[in-house]
Amino acid sequence: MILEDKKDAFVQLGAFLKQFTQQPYQQNPSVLFNDVFFEPFVSMIDQLHESNSWFKREQLHFAFKSWSDALTNDNLTKWLSAYNLTEDKLKTIGLILAGNIPMVGFHDILSVLLSGNKALIKLSSNDKLLIPVLLNYISMVEPQFKDRYEITKDKLENFDAVIATGSDNTARYFNYYFGKYPNIIRKNRNSVAILNGSESKEDLMALGEDIFRYYGLGCRNVSKLFVPKDYNFDNFFGGLFQFKDVLDDDKYTNNYDYNKAVFLMSNFKLLDNGFFTIKEDASYASPISSAFYEYYTDINEVNEKLKADADKIQCIVSNDLVSNSIAFGSTQKPELWDYADNVDTIDFLLSL
Repeated sequence: MILEDKKDAFVQLGAFLKQFTQQPYQQNPSVLFNDVFFEPFVSMIDQLHESNSWFKREQLHFAFKSWSDALTNDNLTKWLSAYNLTEDKLKTIGLILAGNIPMVGFHDILSVLLSGNKALIKLSSNDKLLIPVLLNYISMVEPQFKDRYEITKDKLENFDAVIATGSDNTARYFNYYFGKYPNIIRKNRNSVAILNGSESKEDLMALGEDIFRYYGLGCRNVSKLFVPKDYNFDNFFGGLFQFKDVLDDDKYTNNYDYNKAVFLMSNFKLLDNGFFTIKEDASYASPISSAFYEYYTDINEVNEKLKADADKIQCIVSNDLVSNSIAFGSTQKPELWDYADNVDTIDFLLSL
């Protein structure tokens, strides 16, 4: 397969997904194979929530928009121009996908197929419906893809390399079983925000997006704040107010009630706005419906701490207070070349 044909299939997929970024869903007559896929995809959106109650329609719309924005010819060309992709190696890459947010494992599939390899895919039980439909679609656009992927429910066998995503606990399992193969094994990571009190209302509202998108389930969600001594949290909570409707979700509310009760029974000092709590804590990984915070006196100390803990951090959000930070509101809008854990997946695949 030539690279342009591969790219075009994913560009067509982006155009297909763009039809499902908001309701009412309307068919674009220029999109290929709507006669086969449009109505079943509408039905599947309802099924997705039934199979995983975190996959609310609003969250799915956001994921579809993010991917439709990413899968353009310009973006794909910009991303792939850094690599030599003239030859298909056809190595079989075992993929163990996460399922905490919609389509979270799709970038690995995209990387494997565009790099000229085959994907042996083990889906997460939390996101088992969507990925197969997307693969069926690109195979309809470009039939040669049909032989480039396989979805299995069994133990991974007969592969050349592995890319596996999971928790710190599952990473130990992955290392044990796949350590002898070339691999990328991802563990728990969290994202942080650094504030200094000069943030605008718009900044803090955008930070709310970084916190609440996908209910905080993703590694790109902000779960930890660094704030200066005597920081006044009133403006921070004001920025979050627009997300109060998160309590309409029973599952989120149950987590909020439970985690708040656990904190209070442990006599932790909490700040609470009625749907979100924050607690002073040195850890990075906070429970759903909460964030941890840590005071600082010198921003350089924060910068050094984050460098030392780089293997625990996915994104850093600030108004350019430290190196390698990104803008408020952008954590869940990664570009194609923003690799998880800063490991270049395409470069890894080309090295095999």
